[in-house]
Amino acid sequence: MTGFRLGYGTNGFANHRLDDALRVIADLGYTSVALTLDHNHLDPYAPDVSKQVDHVANQLDGLGLRCVVETGARYLLDPDRKHYPTLVCEEPERRIDFLTRAVRIAAGLGADCVSFWSGIRPEHVPPDTAWRRMRVGVSEVLEEATALNVPLGLEPEPGMFVEHLSDALRLREELGAPELLGITLDVGHCVAVEPEDAATCIRRTGALLVNVQLDDMRTGVHEHLEFGEGELDLPATLAALSEVGYTGVAAVELPRHSHAAPEVAGRALAALHAALVPPNQETTDGADLEWVSDVDHPWLVEAEQRVRRNPAAIGTLFPAVGRKVGRAPLRPEADQQGLVHGTVDDLARIRLLAVLSEVLDPALLSGEVAQLYRYGDDAERRGVLRGLAVLPAATVPTGLELVKDALRANDIRLVAAAMGDFAARHLDAHSWRHGVLKCLFVGVPLAAVSDVDGRTDEELLRMVADYADERRAAGRDVPADAVKLLEAS
Repeated sequence: MTGFRLGYGTNGFANHRLDDALRVIADLGYTSVALTLDHNHLDPYAPDVSKQVDHVANQLDGLGLRCVVETGARYLLDPDRKHYPTLVCEEPERRIDFLTRAVRIAAGLGADCVSFWSGIRPEHVPPDTAWRRMRVGVSEVLEEATALNVPLGLEPEPGMFVEHLSDALRLREELGAPELLGITLDVGHCVAVEPEDAATCIRRTGALLVNVQLDDMRTGVHEHLEFGEGELDLPATLAALSEVGYTGVAAVELPRHSHAAPEVAGRALAALHAALVPPNQETTDGADLEWVSDVDHPWLVEAEQRVRRNPAAIGTLFPAVGRKVGRAPLRPEADQQGLVHGTVDDLARIRLLAVLSEVLDPALLSGEVAQLYRYGDDAERRGVLRGLAVLPAATVPTGLELVKDALRANDIRLVAAAMGDFAARHLDAHSWRHGVLKCLFVGVPLAAVSDVDGRTDEELLRMVADYADERRAAGRDVPADAVKLLEAS
């Protein structure tokens, strides 16, 4: 099982009414949608836009579709010039206004984020001027996003001013790394213009990933293709999304296939399901694992809907996860205990926690998460620990308490879960170093420790060296991971 939600983009249903497009997408089996605001698809300039937002929000809820808001309509702002105006042209005000409208619509829909790009730099505009305009424009949109708590996803786009992932990451850093500014990654763009493959780009983006677009492409050619027609390694790409713990929307992006939208969308979903099937996977605990290739087990979908309707339902659903969806490791061929990549029930519990964080007030969320951990069995506690990374900033103090509690245990699966993405981002240096040592003591592979390369410092190397010397003095073997860490320094 994966934690992300497969979806389809409405820009690939341009010949359908929006209501019909949403119904077809849901009927095909997708559980999310990338909604491109356009003339016939929730026009942000319509006089009754508020009424339309309420209607679409009800449609999404009734169909069980999660959504992101896309802003790549071609001629919405200017009937004569495609994608004009942009954030880097002489008069970006209309684009900024459009993006702030999109933020308000996203808030009304309960969307995961608003996705946007820079636009093409006009030849007469110097790069430093364009860069300044990007900083100013994105800052203005961030003000509205911050007021409404709506994440933004900056998308690197071939041929545009912000073309590469490195450009988007640089801009984010120059703006002070705002929490609500993340990255939208089109995996086809990675094939077309990035120096690294899509899976590597996903790992590089990590926790900053707020939106994913799925399509195939060929090197050097910006043309959205159906899966299998280009050079994308789809199984490796989807595996990387699971590996980094991505739990958002991953929607197919085929904007030039509207003429056969239902058929194309059906083929895309079949290709995605096939790419998610691990070869020769068998269950070890009696659970039916055929569904592991399917992001949305029927029980889990219903459980998420129940939590949305009644957050208190998490108390009975969380303990039932393992019985309902299975407990097998996600990558049994390389990680038989689920220490590095986790287990089926881990990711199901992450999904439930992500939904809970959407519907429960942050002031109450920390207490609920603490209760799930405190009264849960070891599997439930692992699910909480792995799910901390998808929870809002208000839960960080509680999360730190739970991680430190887990690191006092000797259950290797609990320790491994504690040293994931949340610990890498929030655990103080002293506690994190001791967490790494705890992994070496109890036999947790350092591959389970998120960002071990980035956070390793001289003090940790000294501590590991002392540990290795003690082992050798006692005539005992030094763990291979300790040797590798010291040799790499």
